[in-house]
Amino acid sequence: MFDDNTPLVTLLDTVNGKPKLLLVDDQAINIQVLHQIFAADFQVFMATSGAQALAMCKSNPPDLVLLDIVMPGMDGFEVCARLKADEMTRNIPVIFVTAHTDADQETHGLDVGAVDFISKPVNPAVVRARVKTHLTLKLQSDVMRKLVFLDGLTGVYNRRYFDQQLAIELGRSVRNKSPLALIMVDVDFFKRYNDRYGHQTGDDCLRQVALCIKEGLRRPADLVARYGGEEFACILPETDFSSAMAVAVDLEQRVRAKGIAHSDSDVASVVTISLGVAGCEAGDTGGAGALLMQADLQLYQAKHAGRAQACGALLKPI
Repeated sequence: MFDDNTPLVTLLDTVNGKPKLLLVDDQAINIQVLHQIFAADFQVFMATSGAQALAMCKSNPPDLVLLDIVMPGMDGFEVCARLKADEMTRNIPVIFVTAHTDADQETHGLDVGAVDFISKPVNPAVVRARVKTHLTLKLQSDVMRKLVFLDGLTGVYNRRYFDQQLAIELGRSVRNKSPLALIMVDVDFFKRYNDRYGHQTGDDCLRQVALCIKEGLRRPADLVARYGGEEFACILPETDFSSAMAVAVDLEQRVRAKGIAHSDSDVASVVTISLGVAGCEAGDTGGAGALLMQADLQLYQAKHAGRAQACGALLKPI
């Protein structure tokens, strides 16, 4: 994908801006040396302890970690092992940077999940080349992982990815004490649409609705997945309930404005959607099951009230 002469800036452009690089070392001079090498092309973050590095990887996951082995309190091996044991951080490549590079240490480092070793004092050309190589591999892996999680018909995420991300975002919501919202979306009278216009046209309708929802989500962290059939689900991290309701209302209006003809609908001459919104303030509301149940209940309320609208409720902490 990239040869040795590819400028780092070219690699960075493939990931929509500068990748995030976390430098972990208890010695300030070592961090300064690496910072000078990468500051022009990376968003560089720094941690001086293992505990700080783990916290930063969870709150703002980097694209790659350069990690010292010998540190007080928690050494690099333990930091790496913990990163690889956590579903949120296991795909972050870790390169050990160490003055001690005997075979036993390298073997142990690879066993706990590191992808490479770099010797101190670092050679700028070598460390840049190693980082570029492992970022390229990560990008390729990310692309392949995304393909596994995409719905073949609509191009948005599938149910498997939705289930995984909902659990991850709920965990982050609890840790950070931040709000989280879920929106369930159903295409109104879609069986009638299929019966009237045929399944191929129905498939095209779902693709248009999915794209409309995707375009209507406001932040990169928001996601839409095909939940099943004509039903979609949206996860809105760090979004309070009133903001989530505003997003739901906007999505209903966007789909209606597409003007997809639906002569057999009881609510409009065009395709419309009904939406159920569930919000929580800090994720501690009974887990994914409780959030999904509330969003489903609100979707039922929206249908019962006449469809083509959004209903919602805020879950109370347990």
